[in-house]
Amino acid sequence: MKYSEVERKLKKHGCYHVGGGDHPVWFSPITEMEFYLSNHQSEEVKFGTLKKISKASGVKL
Repeated sequence: MKYSEVERKLKKHGCYHVGGGDHPVWFSPITEMEFYLSNHQSEEVKFGTLKKISKASGVKL
C-alpha cells in the first residue's frame, strides 16, 4: 500500500493533518492520538510502519 492510499483511508475515517515538517503530524478522532506519517506519496509503506499507523489511528489498514 502506498502512502497516498494510507492518507486517503485515514481521511475517510476522519483523521486529519495537524502540522509537522518533514514528517506530517496527523490526529485521529477514533483514538484521540497524534501520529506521524511520511510525505513519500508514491512509495510503498513498510509493514511495520503500516502496523504502527494502524494502531495509532484506530483505522484498519
